[in-house]
Amino acid sequence: MTWTFTEDIGAYADAVEAWLRRDPALNTVPLTVLDHSLRGPVADGAFFAWWTEDGEVGGAASRVPPYPLLLAKSPPHAIERLARDLAAQGRPLASVVGPGTLAQTFAAAWGQPEIGRVDERLYRLSAYARPDPQPSGEPRVAGAADLDLVVEWYRRFRRDAGVDDGRDPTPLVEDRLGHAELMIWQVRDRPVALAGASSPIEKMSRVAPVYTPEVHRGHGYGAAVALAVSRKALADGAEQVLLFADLAGPRSNMVYQAIGYRPVADFSRIRFGARHAVP
Repeated sequence: MTWTFTEDIGAYADAVEAWLRRDPALNTVPLTVLDHSLRGPVADGAFFAWWTEDGEVGGAASRVPPYPLLLAKSPPHAIERLARDLAAQGRPLASVVGPGTLAQTFAAAWGQPEIGRVDERLYRLSAYARPDPQPSGEPRVAGAADLDLVVEWYRRFRRDAGVDDGRDPTPLVEDRLGHAELMIWQVRDRPVALAGASSPIEKMSRVAPVYTPEVHRGHGYGAAVALAVSRKALADGAEQVLLFADLAGPRSNMVYQAIGYRPVADFSRIRFGARHAVP
């Protein structure tokens, strides 16, 4: 029983991709990170790991700076061992994200003070329903001409969500525009909301972000564009469409359920203090 560590994204993909695809819903974020990492250069300091037990892969984790350590579905004893191995290697670590119980297991084994937590619920589209009332306007796929607007909305979304790392989102937005993954809701040709859905992986697509500028909130545009991009994902071949909602925001959770999303599992993002933290 052991963790294997590598900085080679190709070796990681060879080892874990088939295993991750066995449960594309619970592994939606690790699959998306893997897909994006294979598309282009990987950030300096990134590492990837997989857990082997009785000769079989049974867990996975990755860290692509500046994002948290990301846990895939794994046995609790493997997560405890991961914390010990990372501490022994002296790897800097400020936060962890993953299925709620696993993130908490890692935090307990890591042994550093918890200085913040975000609890989220993963939802899956069951049977979509139109927003009630249906807002005015219509959706369209975002294109290259929308780059500056979408980049600015990405920055605002990150600030509002408390995940702004100061990095320029332009390369990510360009990539997503190139893959037709973003949609805009517009009213009389005026953009009022944005939503994205990842290209299907193992017939799974995940909706993110969903953003409405403050001046346009309260009209149902966010729900409408989230539903529009969800339907596009289904048309593009997805059989499962997923999204995360912050449990601290009950209204957004109610809105997503109202348009047809149902709970799957809870996840947590935990931040640490003390000696292992990085700026």
